[in-house]
Amino acid sequence: MKKISAFVFVLIPILLLGQSKVIYQDYFEDKTMRIDYYHFGNAKVEEVTIDQILVQNNWAGSLKNLVDPFNNGAYFIKIFDVASNALVYSRGFNSIFGEYRTTDKAINGEKRTYHESALIPYPKMPIIFVLEKRNRMNVFEPIFIKKIDPKDVSVLFEEPDASIKIYEAHTSGDPHEKVDLVWLAEGYIQDQFELFCEDVDRYVKIFFGFAPYSKHKKKFNITGIFQPSAEKGIDQPRKGIYKNTTLSASFNVLGTSRYVLTENNRAIRDVASRVPYDAIIILVKEGRYGGGGIYNTYAITTVDNELSDNVFVHEFGHSFSGLADEYYSSSTSYNDFYPKGFEPAEPNITALLNPEKLKWRELVDPDLSIPTEWEKELHDSLSVAKGNLWYEETKEVKSMKDRGASQEEIDKIKQQYKQKRDALSDELDGLFERIKDVEGKVGAFEGAGYNAKGLYRPELECLMHSNKGKTFCGVCQKAIEDMIQYYTY
Repeated sequence: MKKISAFVFVLIPILLLGQSKVIYQDYFEDKTMRIDYYHFGNAKVEEVTIDQILVQNNWAGSLKNLVDPFNNGAYFIKIFDVASNALVYSRGFNSIFGEYRTTDKAINGEKRTYHESALIPYPKMPIIFVLEKRNRMNVFEPIFIKKIDPKDVSVLFEEPDASIKIYEAHTSGDPHEKVDLVWLAEGYIQDQFELFCEDVDRYVKIFFGFAPYSKHKKKFNITGIFQPSAEKGIDQPRKGIYKNTTLSASFNVLGTSRYVLTENNRAIRDVASRVPYDAIIILVKEGRYGGGGIYNTYAITTVDNELSDNVFVHEFGHSFSGLADEYYSSSTSYNDFYPKGFEPAEPNITALLNPEKLKWRELVDPDLSIPTEWEKELHDSLSVAKGNLWYEETKEVKSMKDRGASQEEIDKIKQQYKQKRDALSDELDGLFERIKDVEGKVGAFEGAGYNAKGLYRPELECLMHSNKGKTFCGVCQKAIEDMIQYYTY
């Protein structure tokens, strides 16, 4: 640990003085270095160890923007040139391990290991690889440092599996000047390649149907990659369903029923390596509602649910632009995900510690106060009452089935609960009608980031808040625009 501190002492002055523009050709070849590592520990202990280092064909990212300007994510990778000590590449990101650390199991001391990858442009000369973590005071501190020689014989090169099928769904130009998205198949079997292509086309249309993506169609390349699974669908542990699939995706991740992720990072990276990519989306051939998105790691969504369109765009908002969840009423497995008294890094939520310096101040509607009044207490009480009715109905129906009640009796009870919920829905609709004057305007609405109190979102509704949101709010749209610009400028 003392060695790490000494190293950081050398680097900090350089960062404070500002980083001059990095000339790609001075430091990098047009290839990708993939640094695979294991990230393990619990809420108190966190360690990293290298698994393998590989060289992959072509670099997908920008040749001009190499140092991440967004200060987003719970982690940061930083690459320093050994000879000059210059910061030549950086990238913020989130990880499954970072989420796991906030769960009860991690807090109670149970350690878990996750496989992760850092993709960087391939260095010409030795580098220092630094992995940093954001601490509870929002300051990044190094947790792992390693010198890497790109000419070392231990660096691996493996030809990608040529049997994997590629579908070029949308091509706009040079990968260095575009946002390159790779969409991976999960839970599709051998004879479903054409079906996968149809699903990719369907979601390409959905994707470009939402602003601001709709304005930047010519700035994206989208490629589908198909490696068949042995079985259809994915794991559903609570239902006792387990499937043999290419990427090992599953529902019930971190104890949340609809949270879908895969912990098989190596499989993801091996399949995706067939083409240059900036971001990964995994399409799951499954009809159940679910998905997940982790900043600069990947997004994943089921494709055959009636709500899949919004889930897809919502989760990509997490993974591509680092947008936070703006909802606060749904249950999660996280504890103290956003420590009180500190400003969240994400661009679309705030602790409003200083209203005069609100991070989206320039977008605030002049007619709205900060914080913005929106009858939150009434809204929350009605929403809780509606949620309780679902719980009560489930419990009563189960009890009736256990004692052998007829289907007619059960249907009658269900209808009674439906009438009660409909009445509450009418009250909620009336509330939204009364506060229509704030709809679509940027302010600071309390309730965001899994917290009913103390965190605020920009608008009343947004795709990052609920399925009622049909568009991204103005703040989220700006964050997405900034990210597109970063990759394509």
